[in-house]
Amino acid sequence: MDSASFMFLLLGLAAALVSNLSRSPLWRSIVLFAASIGFLLLLAPSPLALAPLAGFLALGYLGLILLQRGASKALGFFIIAVFLVYIWLKKYTFLPESLFLHSTYFLVGFSYIFFRVLHLLIETGQSRKRRSIHLGGYLLYTLNFTTLISGPIQRYDEFANDQFAAQPIPLGARVVGLQFERIIRGFFKVNVLAMLFHAFHEDALVQLAHPQPLSLTLWAALRVATLYPLFLYCNFSGYIDIVIALARLMHVRLPENFDRPFAASSVLDFWNRWHMTLSTWLKTYVYNPLLVALMRRIPSPRLEPFLGVFCFFVTFFLIGVWHGRTSEFILFGVLTGGGMSINKLWQLALTRIMGRKSYRELAKNFAYLAFGRGLNFVWFAFTLFWFWAGWQQIHAIFSALTLLEWSAVWLGAWLAATVLLGLWEVLRVALLSIRSAEGPVLTSRYARVVYASALGLAAFVITVLLSQPAPGIVYKAF
Repeated sequence: MDSASFMFLLLGLAAALVSNLSRSPLWRSIVLFAASIGFLLLLAPSPLALAPLAGFLALGYLGLILLQRGASKALGFFIIAVFLVYIWLKKYTFLPESLFLHSTYFLVGFSYIFFRVLHLLIETGQSRKRRSIHLGGYLLYTLNFTTLISGPIQRYDEFANDQFAAQPIPLGARVVGLQFERIIRGFFKVNVLAMLFHAFHEDALVQLAHPQPLSLTLWAALRVATLYPLFLYCNFSGYIDIVIALARLMHVRLPENFDRPFAASSVLDFWNRWHMTLSTWLKTYVYNPLLVALMRRIPSPRLEPFLGVFCFFVTFFLIGVWHGRTSEFILFGVLTGGGMSINKLWQLALTRIMGRKSYRELAKNFAYLAFGRGLNFVWFAFTLFWFWAGWQQIHAIFSALTLLEWSAVWLGAWLAATVLLGLWEVLRVALLSIRSAEGPVLTSRYARVVYASALGLAAFVITVLLSQPAPGIVYKAF
């Protein structure tokens, strides 16, 4: 059962239906726990394959119990222990092969469980108030089937406030309708749009690998470079749409993970819009503590902005390394962190040269925003080569054209992204400006019903006609 299939939807909707049979927090917790364990057992090759994951959770809970009892000095030990067990079970390639477990075990969604366990340990260890998290709450939070595979990364307090509330958050007809609309939209993204972008991308890779006229090779290279970000967005954000809606039907509000990322006009803005819960987690637990520590050691107002740049690099380098255990992801981290740092240095330089007021005016200029939007898209597309391909494939792709020809491809991609994304923003504003007494026509109840019905019908027909599964959720691998 894949994490955006009909079976997953049926499981989620069945769990939501049964959960709503009682308003009791205990009943809702029993249903969520049963659905989560059932989901794990359906995904795992065997119950025994879950043993390493169970051991990791036990280590985290042991640390949590000791910290709850006041052993705050043990916080550093448990953070290091959890981190070391994580890289050992993930089999990072810088470790000797002989150290690894060679039996088959299940680690789908492990990286997200890792973040949740670390969050609990850090918050409990640093809290002045004695907090009590029982085993049931710990397992519900870490194994919640709606966030297990690919997030979003939710704080425990937010989860507990909804899940254990004596009176569950309201679920009226309008809210239910909006969640079903979101499920349909997410299913369409994953099983239609992502599948099409993936097929076009694979076709372009095949064409790039075969001798053909230069014009066709350049066209194939352009598609190889630009289609993967669109596939990844539809694949990942579509899944997030589905799980946020399912959780809401079970009276739990999950945090948003995307905010129109391709509308971002800079790398800094992009990571405030893409996988937002991951960015927020790392800013909270890496960027902020690291910056504070450096500012205490180097108390220089002149150097403070550059300390921030360094902390940006470290934080977003770790984002790259978190995504995978091989050297490709190290370079992905370097490029991601480097892009953030260069963008920040650019902002600092322009502010110093132009003055704060003039720079703010420039940052509002339509042409500046449009070119920045296109450049951000191209940079993200470039970094993703080390996300989806291995060194051998990357070498083959870049060997298909000369450096000058690839420069032309990236320049063409930048200009095309600038124009197309700019036109999309203009069109969006124009369409939303068409208003009735109730607000924008496109967001009215009737328009949304028509829109959701059309997407649902199209998704169903295309899925049935093609009778083949869409590509799996990419972030399921992390």
